Amino acid sequence: MRLAKWEPFREADEFFRNFGTAFGRWPQMRSSLGDVKEWTPVVDISETDKEYLVKAEVPGVKADEIKVTLDKGVLSIEGERKAEKEDKTEKSHRVERFYGSFSRYFTLPEDVDAAAIRAEGKDGVLTVHVPKKPVPPASQPQQIKVQ
Repeated sequence: MRLAKWEPFREADEFFRNFGTAFGRWPQMRSSLGDVKEWTPVVDISETDKEYLVKAEVPGVKADEIKVTLDKGVLSIEGERKAEKEDKTEKSHRVERFYGSFSRYFTLPEDVDAAAIRAEGKDGVLTVHVPKKPVPPASQPQQIKVQ
C-alpha cells in the first residue's frame, strides 16, 4: 500500500480553478476538435486620484466594433471577434484562438462622473477612463445649537 500526502487545500484549489467550467459560462465556442471553449477578454481595473481605469485585452477586435455603455451604474463592454475566412487550401494543425461575442459587466462606485467617461482602443487594448466626481472642499465645522 502506498501512502499519499494529504493536502487539505488541494480540492479547494481545484474547485476554484475549474469554477467556470463546473457551472458553465457564456459564451461558449466549439473548436475544430469538438470540445467546448470560451473567450472572454481579460480586464485590469486600477484607480488613480482622478479616475478609474478599465483596460481590456481585445486583440483582433476593431474599436468601432466594441460597444461600451453605462446603465444604472453598470459599465458594460460588449463586442465580437470574428473568425477569419477559412482557406480551403490550408490544413489546420492546431487552433487555439477563440472567436465570438463577448460581454463584461462592472458595477461602478457612486463617485464617478458618468458624463465624462471616455474609451479608446490602441494595440489590442481597450482603455475606458472613468473620471471621479470632484470632491467638494472640506467646509469649516459648525456648531449646531440644541433646542
